[in-house]
Amino acid sequence: MALSWLTDESITNDETLCQVFLMKSSGMIWVMTETAAAPTRVDRRRERTRNALITAAQELLAEGRSNASIQEITDAADVGFGTFYNHFESKEALFTEAVESALDVWGAFRDEIVAGLEDPAEIFATSFRMSGRLQRQLPELVRVILNAGASILLTDRGLRPRAMADLRRGIETGRFTMPDPESALMAVGGALLGLLQMLDANPSLDDAQISDTFTKHVLLLLGLDAGEASRIAALPLPEVPQVL
Repeated sequence: MALSWLTDESITNDETLCQVFLMKSSGMIWVMTETAAAPTRVDRRRERTRNALITAAQELLAEGRSNASIQEITDAADVGFGTFYNHFESKEALFTEAVESALDVWGAFRDEIVAGLEDPAEIFATSFRMSGRLQRQLPELVRVILNAGASILLTDRGLRPRAMADLRRGIETGRFTMPDPESALMAVGGALLGLLQMLDANPSLDDAQISDTFTKHVLLLLGLDAGEASRIAALPLPEVPQVL
């Protein structure tokens, strides 16, 4: 599985099944691709329609329009109203998939930026710091996730399974002193949502500075001492794709 930036015209490879997850920015679409057997023409048409519905739902959620009707969704997706129920049993099911697809992109983004790190505290801090910066790079994606609120901390797609693994390993190795990973996740997850909401509400904030400050205090919450928390929150970060 890979992440890439593609133009609208480049999503044409018959040997690759492309799941389009999120937003267009300057003619680009963020996609996750998974190599699979060559789909048939019917398969490709069905996948395009499903992707169009998901993308339309994500755009509506990013605008705060979770009350949009199915007719509005199909109009935004430029597909026929009657095709909706061939893909989703309800508007709620579509919106759930729209959020979880955005979480999949976020999770894959996290996997790339922590690749090669071993220390669970550094892995967690890097993920947290870069998640704050992601708000400035993909604000629409973050708004889709913020629309779902704390429920993203309960879904098994996106960051939750990764964060649980990192927190569990940190507790087992003595890096973190929180009593259990579930409690730790709820605490740090709430802080992350607060950080993202703050950045979304105030575009003038320095995303790097505030993300690193939040990270330092979250590391303190997890049990690191002040010196170690400050050190880890100031480590160099990996390069990431710039989308603006």
